[in-house]
Amino acid sequence: MRPLFKGTLLVVFCFAQFLDAFNNSALFAAIPPISVALHINNSRSVWLISAYQLTFAALLLSSGRLSDLYNPKYIFVVGMLLMSFCSLGAGFVRAEIPLIVLRALMGVGAALNIPSALSLIIRLFPEPATQSKAVAGFAGAAAIGNVVGLIIGALLTSFVSWPWVFYFIAILSLVLAVVASLLLPRASHAFSSGSLLKYDRLQRLDPFGVLSLTAALVLFVFAVTSGSITGWGTATVIVPLVLSVLLTATFFFWEARLPEGLAAVPLSMWKYENFTILITVGLQPFMWWASVQLLFSWYFQEVFGWSTINTAVHFLPLGLASFPVMGLASVLQQKFSLKWVILLGEVLVLIGTVLFPFADTKPHFWRFAFPGFFIGTAGMTIVFATTNIALFAITPPEVSGIVGAIFTCALQLGSAAGAAIITSIQTSVQKNHGGPNGYQGRAAGFWFLFAFNAVVALGVLIFMRNTVPPLKQQREKEKLEASMEKA
Repeated sequence: MRPLFKGTLLVVFCFAQFLDAFNNSALFAAIPPISVALHINNSRSVWLISAYQLTFAALLLSSGRLSDLYNPKYIFVVGMLLMSFCSLGAGFVRAEIPLIVLRALMGVGAALNIPSALSLIIRLFPEPATQSKAVAGFAGAAAIGNVVGLIIGALLTSFVSWPWVFYFIAILSLVLAVVASLLLPRASHAFSSGSLLKYDRLQRLDPFGVLSLTAALVLFVFAVTSGSITGWGTATVIVPLVLSVLLTATFFFWEARLPEGLAAVPLSMWKYENFTILITVGLQPFMWWASVQLLFSWYFQEVFGWSTINTAVHFLPLGLASFPVMGLASVLQQKFSLKWVILLGEVLVLIGTVLFPFADTKPHFWRFAFPGFFIGTAGMTIVFATTNIALFAITPPEVSGIVGAIFTCALQLGSAAGAAIITSIQTSVQKNHGGPNGYQGRAAGFWFLFAFNAVVALGVLIFMRNTVPPLKQQREKEKLEASMEKA
């Protein structure tokens, strides 16, 4: 394939990752006018976000398996078209339930897009050094989409109307689908599973395993998103949480009994070097960005008195820091052990996060929150991009779809569970200390966020083994190929 086509496709895949983050962050500005227009109360408006996260996280495993067994081109294009049509419909509907259903279907489209995009990147860029840069760019697109979504969402909501948030997603998704369908090769023999018979492919989909884990994820995300609304001690939370644990145990029991080639997630995968700790690190990035926005956005508008656009502008450092850091991270990843690059990012995240509990006034925003946004985002961008690279460096290309699905699932679960837990901490503290306009509840949420990231950083330090930088891998591969040619 021509380098120009490869570069164009990488941009397409990065925009798919961009849309994943945009789909949530752009709605932060749109939820208030949507709630007023459709008469949705505060407790139910959270489902405009949660419905998307629920189907997205739950169906990632199925999508990843499909991407490994079939040509991921078709999985990607179908996902983009589904995202486009459902977003278009969401812009036209004027009723609560249909809008939530369409948001859930948009999550299905996103679940099809991300693992297939990762699978295609791994196949289009097989050389370690080039692949690491491509994966780093793909990862960085999420950080950019997270903040650009806030800005575009605020601009469209303030100067046009909230349906244009969905129209924007629909237009961009359609363009990406068309470009991908034109440039990606059709021949299935380019992919490792092209020679499998239809029955063999169906068997390898592992329907029972996929359905049991999908149901477990649906119940888990439903439980944690309901916890901050109905209370953690209610049956609405406890019953689905218990069922999700039982179904997860059933899934792993079932996978252990299947031959490795037929299992959706072979247990041997967890034995890959650093695989478990890297998936654990995957809980951090979206949890950190979502929690920071969640804890500050309402406070900026209601206590500081900032408008929607002014609030979005003050969040700009959360995205701007990603641009220069991606270039720096790429250099570090080529020259140093990926473990120490991740730990550098973790240290920056902790420094940035520890400043947030003190950002309780407007002057303190510039002293604490503003530098915290830059430092924390710089660190999390390094962590996110390097973890992606480290993960795909240790796994074979033929399972890249399912590996990408597991990692993306960790990202979404971290976001959903983290936001729910932090909201519960904030609510319980502010009942007795300052109320909703006080800062004590938010400070407690930030201290939890700091503690969680500190535990994960300690886990990386203790459990992660040093990995060879991709540039050195490429040089060793070239030397080996040269010696084989001489022989």
